[in-house]
Amino acid sequence: MIRGKGILLIVTGAMLWGATGPLMEWILSNYELSVSFMLTIRLLVAGAGLLAFLKLKGKKIKPIWHQSYWVKRLFIFAIFGMLGVQYSFVAAIDASNAVVATLLQFLAPIFVVIFVSWRMKKWPPIYQVMGIVGTLFGLFLLLTNGSLTNILLTPTALAWGIAVGLSFAFYTLYPRHLMEEWGVLLVVGWSMLIGGAILGIVSRVWLSKEWGLLADWKFNLLLLTIIIIGTVAFILFLSSMKYISAVETSILSSMEPLTAMIISVIWLQQVLGKWQLVGSLVMLICVTWLSIAGERKKVSEEVNESDRIVVESK
Repeated sequence: MIRGKGILLIVTGAMLWGATGPLMEWILSNYELSVSFMLTIRLLVAGAGLLAFLKLKGKKIKPIWHQSYWVKRLFIFAIFGMLGVQYSFVAAIDASNAVVATLLQFLAPIFVVIFVSWRMKKWPPIYQVMGIVGTLFGLFLLLTNGSLTNILLTPTALAWGIAVGLSFAFYTLYPRHLMEEWGVLLVVGWSMLIGGAILGIVSRVWLSKEWGLLADWKFNLLLLTIIIIGTVAFILFLSSMKYISAVETSILSSMEPLTAMIISVIWLQQVLGKWQLVGSLVMLICVTWLSIAGERKKVSEEVNESDRIVVESK
């Protein structure tokens, strides 16, 4: 039941995050807007909004700043996790498109599995290996339509794609202790605010000529929609890690490219090839099988442990 809740959280969060890709692609294509300016506004507004919400609910939001240990970890997560994921993802969209950027994000499971296996000093379970191989094969079909000659990635897009995978893996693995100590909403709120402030300072956002866009109510409405959907997606994603493993979280979030692709087809009129449809089906099968295999493995381990305790008690 608890694991099912984690799966529901990550799938819902992944679908919402996948929906932000086409929205950001459209806004970047139709407005003279830079990645830095859009993300600075997005992170600052979302972070301030979350902290204000917690304050209104009577939650204390400042105690995390009273301990240097947690302040250090918060800044690390804000820069390399929150800002790293958001900036590399939007930059990949700007260099390619929403579907490709979302697909490139799925280099993350490889990095997660490698890191977890190295830390535990053992090979990953076979079901995780098979799930990742199958998922990546589906992503290959989605990205190439079954032909290597159809790969149309620039070096810049590929570089940002690798950055998305690395930062997403870090974002998946790093903040568990932060969340356990301070809660998901507080960690997300402060990390967004810190990440937005740092990006704004580095990009000297106060000198930008893009402030005039905020006079357009349509632009504001679209940007607000992106902020709300993206923030909820991040919260659901991080919340899911309380109930399922980091590896399962990173793989189950494969719902993101499927969502991005469906929206892109309907809204942006991007056409899918037959092998891309096959790839979508392969991914769905692998994700479903991964969930079932993970649950069976967990139940089997619990049964074996119970049997061992019974035997030892005799």
